Parts: sequence; structure tokens; C-alpha cells
Amino acid sequence: MGAPSVEFYDVVIIGAGPIGGYLGWKLRKQGHSVLIVEEHSEIGRPFQCAGLINPGAMDRVPMKESVLSPIWGARINSPNGITVDIGSSDRIRTWSVCRKKFDEGVVKLAIDSGAELLLESRPISITNFDDYAEVVIKSRNSERKIRCALVCGCDGAHSWVRRYMRMGRPKEMMIGYQVEVTGYRNESGKLDMFTGSDIAPGFFAWAIPSGDTTRIGMWSKAELLSGKSCEMLISNLMNDSMWKSRFQNCTIIGRFGGPVPSGLIKNPLKERVALFGDASGSCKPTTGGGIGTGFDQVDILVPRLSESIAKGDLSEETMLKISKLLDPLRRKLERIRALRNAFLTGASDDELDEVFKVWSRPDVTEIINQSGEIDNPIPLGLRLLKEVPEFRSLATRAAVAVIWG
Repeated sequence: MGAPSVEFYDVVIIGAGPIGGYLGWKLRKQGHSVLIVEEHSEIGRPFQCAGLINPGAMDRVPMKESVLSPIWGARINSPNGITVDIGSSDRIRTWSVCRKKFDEGVVKLAIDSGAELLLESRPISITNFDDYAEVVIKSRNSERKIRCALVCGCDGAHSWVRRYMRMGRPKEMMIGYQVEVTGYRNESGKLDMFTGSDIAPGFFAWAIPSGDTTRIGMWSKAELLSGKSCEMLISNLMNDSMWKSRFQNCTIIGRFGGPVPSGLIKNPLKERVALFGDASGSCKPTTGGGIGTGFDQVDILVPRLSESIAKGDLSEETMLKISKLLDPLRRKLERIRALRNAFLTGASDDELDEVFKVWSRPDVTEIINQSGEIDNPIPLGLRLLKEVPEFRSLATRAAVAVIWG
């Protein structure tokens, strides 16, 4: 009996979330053979996300059937109760989706285009050879060796690929926690945001409409929590804050939590390995969203990676050159982080109230409505720094980073 044949794919993708699915779809469009490996038994579980998809990402995939609520506006609340009401119903700012349907739909795009999917399976080793990488995949009752030209880690914040290949850590690791509730008092099409050191130190909490339910959550950094748990802070918001009346009829029907990695690692690409999405630390510093930036990474890198696969050159030198294509995205995310630190993370509750006093002025609210973008707050930040004198002193610590990158 001869030796068993060795399976070969151009690309093995670890992780069948929306980034892995989108990457598989785009690689199949380039004509490459693709295997997607997922450790769970179904796509879209466990759920660890606020469930917002920005218009730029939604425009790239036909997933409107996953929408639970279109979001066109927001009520943003300062620590001491100043409310800024922004948005207009004639312009959708983001989409609240069923993440299971969204994730399944994106992965189905890859499968329908010819990618293969392996569920309840995970990698246990990656070894680079001269002409290929070998991935050992462990399934329920077996192990199999798969050879490929390229291994892509789309396996989330705690990426096994990133850790196994010793590719470093994201610049920041926030933590997020949310509950899904019925009975929240909200305005159709609007999400609520809450700030204050007693509910989301350095960051914000949210209430996002999601069809018949609402997702109530917060995020922050561990070092800012002063020993409190995220659950305690959500309890503060719902039971002890000045907004508690909005939550008095709420019934919790689900709880979710997870890390939010932000700040691209130094080299998301190395010999025969590439990281995408949360695995690379590409979540937006202002919202924690990672699908739009993950899609951006795929669109930026796939054409060059495809060329390199065809040429048989995925050497360390070549991969580092391709990685440089991400430098503009890296600079954009760092400038966004500088804005966040100046206006939010680096501000005390009293300073936040001063910011909200200015934001609540009709002329400034009009600027926010004209220039505000969830995906890219830099134009709004620059305009506020330029046109609103009060912000020149409030945001001096961000000005250099925002303007010069």
C-alpha cells in the first residue's frame, strides 16, 4: 500500500468569522484553492460583538438580510447628564445586525465560490519548509497534515496563529461586556451612548437597538477599572445611574464578553503567514469595531499576496514588503487613537462635561452632523480643532498626532 496522498491548498485560513469568510471569498476570486478551518461546530458562535456593521463594510457584502435595525442617530450623554442628539433619519450611519446571520452569510460567499470549510477543527502546529507550510489540524477523532503556500490567521483576539508564530501583541487590549435585554426605552433608529468613570472609565457604554431587543454594553481597559468588574459597571449603569429609569423594565436574556485588540502588531505578515482582523490588532480605537478594518486589510493585501502565491515567493523579505501596504491604515488608526485619548480616554468626568457643553451648541452639533463618520472621525476632529476655539485647549495633547500622524 502506498503512502496516503498529502492534501495541498494555496491558502489555509484559520477562523471562519466574517474576516476569514471575506478573505476566503476574495482569494477564490483570484483563483486560489482555499481551506477554512473553524474550531466551533457552527458559524457565528460564540457571539462577542456589539453587532454594528458600518456602511462601508455592508456595501462590500450582500448581507442586508442580516439587518435587525438601521441606525441613523445617537443620543450621547455626558457623565453629569448633558445630552447631545445627533443624526438625521435620511442618512444611515451604521447597521445593527444579527451577527450569526451576517457571519454565516459571509462564509457562505466563500463556500459558494469554491472554498472548503472544516468545522470542529483546530491547528496544533505550523512548520515552514522551503516550498510550503505544513499545518497539522486536529479534529474530533483524527489529525491531518495539510500543506499550503500561505497560512492566514483570522482567529480573533487571542489568535493561536499569532501566538504560535510569535508575532507579538496588539498595542492595546480592551475588554468589552454586554447584555441583551428586552424592555429598554429607546427611540427607533437611535443608539444611546453613556460616559463616566463609574460606568465605563476612559471609554463609553452603549444601548444599541437590535430588532426586538437591545444590547447594553461597555468597554474599557483593565488598568482603568480600579478593581471593578465589567458586570459591576453595567449594573451601575442600569440600576444606579441617572439614566436608570430607561432600564427599569429590562429583562436580561443574554450575556456576552470578550477582548478588543487595537493597534496593529509590528509585522502582521512573515514568511508564509499573514494575520487579519482582530488577530492582527486592527479594531478601531474609537468604537472597538473590527469588521470594516478587517475587510480593508483583505482588500489591501489580497492582490499582492495572490501575485506572490502565483510566483511561489512568500519569503520573509517579500512578506515584509507586502506588509508595508498596511502603513497608511496603521497611521490612520493611530491618529484616531490620539483623538480618542484627547477627547475621551484622557479626560476626567469634569473635562468630559466641558466637551459636551461645547458639543451641545447648535453650531457645533451641525458640524458633527456634517462631518461625523463612525469609520473615520479624523475629518471631524480636524474641523473641530480648527473651527471651535474651545477645543484647541481641550485637545492640545492630540493636535500634533492628529494633524501630522
